[in-house]
Amino acid sequence: MEPQMDEKRDIELTEMRKSVEKHGSTAEGYSDTTLMRFLIARSMDEDKAAKMFVQWRKWRTAMVPNGSIPESEVPDELEARKIYLQGLSQGKYPVMIVLTRNHFPAKDQIQFKKFVVYLLDKTIASGFKGTEIGNEKLIGILDLQNISYKNVDARALITGFQFLQAYYPERLYKCYLLHMPWFFVSVWRLVSRFLEKATLEKIVIVSNDNEERAFIREVGEDVLPEEYGGKAKLVAIQDFQLTPPSEDGPASSL
Repeated sequence: MEPQMDEKRDIELTEMRKSVEKHGSTAEGYSDTTLMRFLIARSMDEDKAAKMFVQWRKWRTAMVPNGSIPESEVPDELEARKIYLQGLSQGKYPVMIVLTRNHFPAKDQIQFKKFVVYLLDKTIASGFKGTEIGNEKLIGILDLQNISYKNVDARALITGFQFLQAYYPERLYKCYLLHMPWFFVSVWRLVSRFLEKATLEKIVIVSNDNEERAFIREVGEDVLPEEYGGKAKLVAIQDFQLTPPSEDGPASSL
């Protein structure tokens, strides 16, 4: 059974590579793992996956011409200290925490979009730390504790999730929403309209003790900060030190 599955997978990948060329691009230099993420995101339809891949390449070339977003291009967003990287979860997924109380709607939308790319790229790259190799997917934690109306930014949430859907296919493992206040329910309902079914299925709103225990168990006490029932300290994304990637490291599979 397994050899047949491998053969089917190879055929699908070959067809997708051909389809990419038909759309005037090339998949040369990209791993099967990378291409498979696009195939899965498009229900194994080679042509749809190829179109998504070609669009992603064009977007990546325009948005990240040098391969990565330098911190010097997102100073205002970094200064807010609202994104934290915590290492790998129990299942070896890189864990990112968003402190929404430190976020305010951006005056510079271009800088904000670059910041979304910066934080997603660095979170994915943080899955490759030393000899520990993480999964290609990430866990996001959206902490809504102590937010006020000034912090509410549906546009930012929609941008973040749409980037994940369109340009980071099959990168989200789970997204946990913690401490959701009553007034945010209508905001989340609005944001949800822009999310694909596959994305919505990965979002967990933690609203009782049992769900909180499951959340702590899944992420792990060693990487969860003390504020969330763990043993770790919060580490701001700009303070998180990445291990330089190897030839097969995260930079080649973004």
